[in-house]
Parts: sequence; C-alpha cells; structure tokens
Amino acid sequence: MSSDRSLRRFGFISGLVMLTVLAGCQVRPLYSEASGTGERLASVGFEQPHTRLDQVVRNHLVFLTSGGAGESAHPAYEVKLTTKSTSSNISEDEDNDSVSPTGVPVPGRVRVEGIYTITRISDGKILKSSKREVVSLIDVSGQGYASLRAVRDAENRAARELAEFIRAEIAIALAREPQPQTVWQK
Repeated sequence: MSSDRSLRRFGFISGLVMLTVLAGCQVRPLYSEASGTGERLASVGFEQPHTRLDQVVRNHLVFLTSGGAGESAHPAYEVKLTTKSTSSNISEDEDNDSVSPTGVPVPGRVRVEGIYTITRISDGKILKSSKREVVSLIDVSGQGYASLRAVRDAENRAARELAEFIRAEIAIALAREPQPQTVWQK
C-alpha cells in the first residue's frame, strides 16, 4: 500500500514537472509577423509577365505574398521572373508514339523551370537570384485536344507549386534583411 501511494505521488509530481516544462515552450511560424517578414512580403512587386506561364506563376505569387490583398502600390522589392515549360514521354518506346499500340495513354512529364531575381528597389541590390524546377506527371492520350489539355493542366499545377517554392525563398531572403532602425523622437 505504501509503494502504491509513493508511485502515485511520483506520477503526480512528474506530471506537474512535465506540464511546467511544456508551458515554457513556444510554437510559432518560422516567418512570423514578429520578425516583420509578412510586411516585407506584402511590399514585393513583380515584373509584368511575358508568357501565359509567367502570368500563372506571377498571379499565384501575388496572392501568396500579399495574403490575397493584391500587389503593393509602392513596392520595396521587385521580383523578375522568367519561366519555360517542356513536356516529354516517360517511356522509352522504339516507335516513340504518344499512345501505346494498345491505345492506352502513355505516362509523360511536364517540367516547368523558373529563373528569378529579387532586387531591393532603393539601391538596386540583388538579394537572391536562383533557378527552380518543378515536374508534374501526366497521361498522354491519343486524342490531340485531350493531350494538349493534359499538358496545360500539368503546367498550371507545376506553376502553382513553383510559385510556392519561390514564395518560400523570397521569405527567406527577406527574413535575412536587416530590420530598419526606428528612431524615437521626443
């Protein structure tokens, strides 16, 4: 009976210690508002697109960086973006048709590549310049329109994913930027 009571007491004290330790833990996003990254992301402007794919990536980036509020009227940073897309079959058939002899769609891939540069507008300093690539898988059928539509849908999926990668890298670059010093006046 005495050991049962001491075991319960030990369990109770251990539980209190664990609760005390866990109460000191803080969980928050890596690029939280406390670091000012959200405000900096909202002050990013994007170069006008040149292709349909540039437009898809740009639109998604504007939405992701501004939280749906639209592009900044007076951006502090500018992102120049160029994208290109290539599609290919995965299988290595001798006849290299887009459809197998049995009429079954052949798997393929669409590769979307984005090259971007983040520049601070005030002094023209390049904060980051990089290239990202995303692959989206498709089934290429024997019907011409269906194949074109499958490629277009895969490009759109890859473009949205590419925008999310680029947004994360923009956030990292802006988080490394020194905070502007606030001058307090009396």
